[in-house]
Amino acid sequence: MTIRLATFNVENLLSRFDFTGWRNDLQKDRALALFEIRDEATFQRLEQARMVATADDVRQLSALAIADTEADIIALQEVDDAKALDAFEFGYLFKMIGAGYRGKEVSHGNDTRGIDVGAMFREEAALGDTITLTDVTSHADLTYAKAGLFNAELASRGAKPDDRVFKRDCLQLKYTIGGRPFTLFVVHFKSMGGWRDGMPGREWTMPIRMAEAKAVRRIVENAFGGEERARKANWAICGDFNDYRERIVVEGGKRGGFTFRVEPEAVSSLNVLVDDGFAVNVVERLPALERWTLYHARGPQERHLCQLDYILLSPKLAHDNPQAVPDIIRAGQPFRVIAPEGQIIERYPRIGWDRPKASDHCPVVISLVVR
Repeated sequence: MTIRLATFNVENLLSRFDFTGWRNDLQKDRALALFEIRDEATFQRLEQARMVATADDVRQLSALAIADTEADIIALQEVDDAKALDAFEFGYLFKMIGAGYRGKEVSHGNDTRGIDVGAMFREEAALGDTITLTDVTSHADLTYAKAGLFNAELASRGAKPDDRVFKRDCLQLKYTIGGRPFTLFVVHFKSMGGWRDGMPGREWTMPIRMAEAKAVRRIVENAFGGEERARKANWAICGDFNDYRERIVVEGGKRGGFTFRVEPEAVSSLNVLVDDGFAVNVVERLPALERWTLYHARGPQERHLCQLDYILLSPKLAHDNPQAVPDIIRAGQPFRVIAPEGQIIERYPRIGWDRPKASDHCPVVISLVVR
């Protein structure tokens, strides 16, 4: 039984307006920041107009990126709710690919902005195998105390034992594909953020993501009755981990040319899942310069490419698919992205320097045989 499995952070697929920029300049859109706005009512009207004006381009580009995955099951991050996903699928994806993703699930997780994880799936895979969702489990209520994960590092970040482990959720979806079992775990870990208490954001938030990764591993093990049995089952962990095992540092400029240097990271929350082979990061089957799914820049002095978006396979699935190599869809990336030559071949129409774009993340997709 063959499926195409994908993951994509669609970046703020919202069905509501965000007016927090009126009181928090860090949340204010840069276009509105150019104008003197004297009262909140005017700000709200302008923000509504800005979002409506830009939403159509953005969602057309997001839909093009999803269509290019040709995925049978796609894990999603930053979805507002089921209503928003339905409107997007019907209004945009349907026009491109027809009656495709009739199956949808969205978790109601813990994110303070209300962005959730979810998945869409076809009722029938491209090769004709029936896809049936048999069970859905949210782990959003899991606490540090209940998971046995609370420690001094978390306490130093202001966490309490009864706080929830997942900043969004670990959404567990059980499927049968042509009668064969397959379980998908969809995650979106704590973001790195900026400098805090004299530490870089990634370092300050690392204990939180470490706890999330440990919790995911235990959830997977428990789902199959222990680690040994889990290693022999069909499952994948997909999502935005907001962490990386290496960076591609971008240096130079247009006049003299760009250089790309791979820098491994000694510490990563991904190591909890992959270091001992419990899960396999199939993107690492690609050459190091081709693994990135996001471009980060804070001016010419701080630029890098990295993998934040993952399809982690069980040892069994990885063993059953030794030649399977993922595709990373980059045609929706904005023109400001500096990538090694040839990796962004042709962008979608109306892509801008920074926006509109499909997302700041790239979709990742792989074809798998499920036995």
